[in-house]
Amino acid sequence: MIAAWIEAGKVSVRQLPEPKLKPGYARIRLTVAGICNTDLELRAGYYGFRGVPGHEFTGVVEDCPSAPQWIGKRVVGEINLACGKCGYCAKDLGRHCPARTVLGILRHPGAFAEQITLPVANLLEIPAMLSDDEAVFTEPVAAACEILEQLPIRTEAAVLGDGKLGLLIGQVLLAQGIKVHHFGRHKGKLSIVKKRGAVISDKIPRAKFDVVIDATGSSDGLATAVVMCRPRGTVVMKSTVHDKLAIDMASVIVPEITLVGSRCGRFQPALDLLANRKIDVLSMLHGEFPLHKAPQAFESAAERGVLKILVRNQ
Repeated sequence: MIAAWIEAGKVSVRQLPEPKLKPGYARIRLTVAGICNTDLELRAGYYGFRGVPGHEFTGVVEDCPSAPQWIGKRVVGEINLACGKCGYCAKDLGRHCPARTVLGILRHPGAFAEQITLPVANLLEIPAMLSDDEAVFTEPVAAACEILEQLPIRTEAAVLGDGKLGLLIGQVLLAQGIKVHHFGRHKGKLSIVKKRGAVISDKIPRAKFDVVIDATGSSDGLATAVVMCRPRGTVVMKSTVHDKLAIDMASVIVPEITLVGSRCGRFQPALDLLANRKIDVLSMLHGEFPLHKAPQAFESAAERGVLKILVRNQ
């Protein structure tokens, strides 16, 4: 099969053996995969990554000896492969399992390949009303939903950043009736959340919000979010950045600001929001490439102002 491969800061296309099917796993033929900021950071050296990237995908189950009822179903898949035995797994927190592997990120080949394998336990069927181009956003929408599982947001919040994840976070909060103040530099992209009711601004206020979510994807986003946060407020850190973050910790300690790291979320709430058309994802599509042109797809995804680029298995 062909697959995209990251090594030494470059993306190439390689011929690789088809993945072996372990007990309890399903073999999935890729339909479409999305490039996210984490994939771009992996190319830049995040995690010292070398291998097949990709964790946002839809596909069709082709083989599943342990659960043949899945064969032929369109699926998305939870990206954390947990041990199923530890204390975190017992609490349904497999995404924090210390023995986990992570699809396309940590010791498990990713979705930019003609075939993928995942445990049956990780699979969710795509609702019939959702297209593959909508369902491929399940993973980042789930990451946005994770904020609400971690933190009770009662009335309003500020979202900093108008990239892919920032726009999804804004929409998820709006779908829950939360007033969103969205900060960014690109009016065209911000129009996606403005249509849903967000208040748009490009001027950074000081100490104005109880909750500020940094989704800038930049090394200085956290410092800016801290400036915006009120004393005893909370800053949610959503950016994946392959850089050391420089911040004056006095600006956090003196006003007693809480920093919350936030990563993956559960897929079912995300699928529900997408199926109920609570989130506009199609407006975020900026292009697609066939799998054999994955290097060009990555170059396009890294261009300034571009939102979601898809890679399709043709």
